[in-house]
Amino acid sequence: MPDDLTNLTTPQLDEQHFASIDRERLRPTIVRTHPPRILILYGSLRVRSFSRLSAEEAGRILTRLGAEVLFFHPSGLPLVDDGVDASHPKVRELRDLVAWSEGMVWSSPERHGAMTGLMKTQIDWIPLSEGAVRPTQGKTLAVMQVSGGSQSFNAVNQMRLLGRWMRMLTIPNQSSVAKAFLEFDEAGRMKPSAYYDRIVDVMEELMKFTLLTRDSADYLVDRYSERRESAAQLSARVNQSGL
Repeated sequence: MPDDLTNLTTPQLDEQHFASIDRERLRPTIVRTHPPRILILYGSLRVRSFSRLSAEEAGRILTRLGAEVLFFHPSGLPLVDDGVDASHPKVRELRDLVAWSEGMVWSSPERHGAMTGLMKTQIDWIPLSEGAVRPTQGKTLAVMQVSGGSQSFNAVNQMRLLGRWMRMLTIPNQSSVAKAFLEFDEAGRMKPSAYYDRIVDVMEELMKFTLLTRDSADYLVDRYSERRESAAQLSARVNQSGL
């Protein structure tokens, strides 16, 4: 395979929809001034749910950093394909919160080496597209997990994969709390520890990435292949016969 790139002809490209990077669009002139809107999901309904308690600590930190934070409480959320549709009140609530948000935190226990079914159900109810809107595309995401035993990264790795699939800007840092039952006091507050410090790190990073990208998100996720596809679909509609 030659490493000579002097021949820069690219006949495969559709020049009408191929464009150089517009640096000005990466530096938007209109900058949002409202607090970053962060939605937090957690993956357990136990009364003393360590994924929820960790999520609450994350919410406190985010609020201190200047975010507006809302939680989705998944009690009553039906299973996907269990005879209900998106008109169900809990599904509508979840989707409305996702549409409102500019970033998210997903916090799940690790159960049988994976995220919980409840966590996956919440994610499954979030559509990749809803009409002309893609609810998750371009939004930031931080992933967290708690474990009953030694430290593991199975759940965060799964959630990170899902975030990529849903075209979210999943930040590099993440939190994994081992032996979570030892990390919280009787009032449900997390004790000072390296695990707590990591959650602070992750929330700082989430805020920075959200502020850095939210005004440019539409351009960051603008894709050549989709521009071509949209143009082809438009042409097909315009040129339909028999209208």
